[in-house]
Amino acid sequence: MQWAEVIDNPWLQNLPFKIELNRWGRIEMSPAGNRHGAVQVDVASTLRKRRGGKVIVECSVQTTDGVRVADVAWLSNKRLKEMGWVTPFPTAPEICVEVMSPGNTWAEMHMKAGLYMQAGAIEVWVVTTDGKTTIIKPPANP
Repeated sequence: MQWAEVIDNPWLQNLPFKIELNRWGRIEMSPAGNRHGAVQVDVASTLRKRRGGKVIVECSVQTTDGVRVADVAWLSNKRLKEMGWVTPFPTAPEICVEVMSPGNTWAEMHMKAGLYMQAGAIEVWVVTTDGKTTIIKPPANP
């Protein structure tokens, strides 16, 4: 399955959980609670203070492991101009944020962070539902 098929499929619209596609085009689902949504809004409010870009919630990004959907992302105006509003983005926004649900593991969050950084993210924030933020950056070049 391709991402456009997911978006256009009426059966998959308005679901109470997040959908991503793995590298084989299979749907992966992640249920999200109300606290998760509240944290997304808090993070989006923080990122909106940054100048020179846009904040996007549920931002789809093409990765080497299929389409992943960042809970919140900050995309510079420059990068947005280069790509336009294509869905999914072929290059990750500069900042991708994952809100860690109780069912997530740190291994999963690090795997997603690596996928976003391979796709062009500069930082990946992992925010727990109690508001603690861990910022993951690519290793510094020696």
